[in-house]
Amino acid sequence: MPLYPLREVPLPDETAAAYDHWLEAIDAELDREDCDRNELCRRILTDIYYPDLASRDPDTLAPSTRVALLQMDPRNVTLEPEYYQEIDRDRYARVKPLLWLWENFDKSPLGENVHLGVRFRRILARRIFRRCGRNFKAFHFVKFSFGYNLEVGDDVVVHRHVLLDDRGGISIGNRVSISDFANVYSHTHDVVDPNLVSTPATRIEDGVRITYHATVLAGVQLSTDSMVGAMALATRDTEPSTVHVGIPARPVRRKPDDRAPAPAPPDPLS
Repeated sequence: MPLYPLREVPLPDETAAAYDHWLEAIDAELDREDCDRNELCRRILTDIYYPDLASRDPDTLAPSTRVALLQMDPRNVTLEPEYYQEIDRDRYARVKPLLWLWENFDKSPLGENVHLGVRFRRILARRIFRRCGRNFKAFHFVKFSFGYNLEVGDDVVVHRHVLLDDRGGISIGNRVSISDFANVYSHTHDVVDPNLVSTPATRIEDGVRITYHATVLAGVQLSTDSMVGAMALATRDTEPSTVHVGIPARPVRRKPDDRAPAPAPPDPLS
């Protein structure tokens, strides 16, 4: 197969400078010990969605407009994980404003901008995840549960519309790729009583590829260099360096032991 590394995509100098200035200001504010993350989220989202209303008296606005403005502040919304009994309220309070900011950034015109979005999400990921390694890349519409139960290694790529349900914990090793519309779970319900919930941690080891529309169930370990094929359902641990396909996913092919991996090309999104 031909080698197709990512190419550089230049932006106008003044545009790149404007993006850098905005991102650096957000990064610096989040570094401050006295940063009010709720207020930061409210201000950024208001500037994105309703800049003309930022200084308006709410009492002068139509009821629907007032309600819309309330959504810019994470203190005015509830999210599904807040209803889970096992939530660590203090830890979630720290990450909730950043999760709300991430989700609504993605829904805005800014979210489809790859150059801006990858860098913006990387800034938030370092403050949300339990651990976030070097050169993390997330594309738009990635969803989390708690966020704080996620560990991510170096050079991890998460593509569009991925669900990472870290309710029981997900650890992701180095050089992992998770393709569009994949789902990774770390909780499961009893077949008789859905109020009985098990939260086994899910482990994704180095070099794993989870491909399009695949699903990984709670407690599964994806072994080093293994692959879960498109639309496969991983219900049990995978074998190292092996491709698994089907429902449930089964090993169908072992990768060649003598293959020489191509040298890593320059990454324009690093």
